[in-house]
Amino acid sequence: MTTTPTPTQPPSPTAAPGRRLPLVLRNRAFGTVWLGQVLTQAGVRMFQVGISWWLISEAASGDGGLAAGLFMAVSTLPAVVLAPLVARAIARFAHRSLLRTAAGGAGAASAALAVWAGASELPVAAAYGAALALATCQAFFDPCLTTSVPELVDDADIEAATGFELSTQSLASLGGALLGALVVDAAGVAGLAVGCAAAYATAALLIATVRFRTAAHPDADADADADSAGGQDAPRRTLRRLLGSMPYVRGILLCFTAANLFTTAVFVVMPLYTATVLHGDGATVALLEASLGVGTLVGSFTGARVPGRPAVVGTACLGAMAAALAVPGLIAARPVIAGSLLLTGWCVGVIGVRFVALFQRLVPAADKPAFFAVMQAVLGATFPVASLLFGFLGDHFSAQTLCLIQAAGLVPAALALALLPGHSRPAGAPEPLGAPDPAAAPEPTPAGGVR
Repeated sequence: MTTTPTPTQPPSPTAAPGRRLPLVLRNRAFGTVWLGQVLTQAGVRMFQVGISWWLISEAASGDGGLAAGLFMAVSTLPAVVLAPLVARAIARFAHRSLLRTAAGGAGAASAALAVWAGASELPVAAAYGAALALATCQAFFDPCLTTSVPELVDDADIEAATGFELSTQSLASLGGALLGALVVDAAGVAGLAVGCAAAYATAALLIATVRFRTAAHPDADADADADSAGGQDAPRRTLRRLLGSMPYVRGILLCFTAANLFTTAVFVVMPLYTATVLHGDGATVALLEASLGVGTLVGSFTGARVPGRPAVVGTACLGAMAAALAVPGLIAARPVIAGSLLLTGWCVGVIGVRFVALFQRLVPAADKPAFFAVMQAVLGATFPVASLLFGFLGDHFSAQTLCLIQAAGLVPAALALALLPGHSRPAGAPEPLGAPDPAAAPEPTPAGGVR
């Protein structure tokens, strides 16, 4: 696979044609923005895991499951309710400016929480408010970066860039989640907030050094000449018309939305499992979170090499996840649980790479800001429900029972994905743009995509 170097990154004269450097090293602009995303997602993940553990272990004795579930629900609401606003902002404003502002805003919120927690005992409501602020900033940051990928890389590097970008979630789980519970045990909420503020501030500074290679958007500030929202020459459609024109893509989103109702509950179930079944501490939470993160990281970088059409691969991965999540419900042993979460994470990484890369090529360039915002909202819509539901159930049923419920819930989602129209197409046939009308969603131009 060959690419044309970006204007700001000339090819390395020492790079051998057959041994190219990883994308984040040979494309300095993308590598810098990717590092910024690693820091922001590590910050929000560290905050989520740390506060969840704080609620269960200290702040909300007796009903820790519901308190942690409510906290995780609050942490995901902005991505759902702000989707139309996020789509308009991404389409209108310079992407670099939007990314920098989101990271800077999250850093300011974290710093304010650190001051409050250091000066007095922190009320639970303040932690919820900070979670809402950080999640709001992240709701703008993630889809904006997804939309910006083709402004940083060539079309031939889209899948590689997608793999790196999706790997940030696993790196965040591996780094941020690994530190979250440990930092709370060692330095309290104040130390946790200081770490988050440092991560966000560094990310904002990194992004400020990057120039995106698309022409400036007419509504952008004059100082952002090179980082526009990405050439919307074609008219943009409403979210309803966009998804209505692509039934195949809509069906995939609905299948994974249903699956998310059970997979995302793991972030509530794991701390409960640690406290009530394993009787562990923050280090045990960190071990389980790290196992999930390592698996997702490996899956993000190996997903493109897994053979088969996306729907086939997705069905197999959902089935494997169901089996893996059932294991902790039957065997309460740390190494076994860590292994099952490792496999679960790998499946998540593979699914992410295959399907986001598919969407990059199926969705018209002008519609991508709206699409990736609504994708985040649709997939995240079940997270508040899952958090509240499994948090409530965790106060009435054992954590092992919750694991079995998660596993059983993934089976119908896997079957639905297997039965989607287009699943049984010949191996060499192109991916449908939206059956039954293949002309409903034209192919994006090679250089005009977004992630």
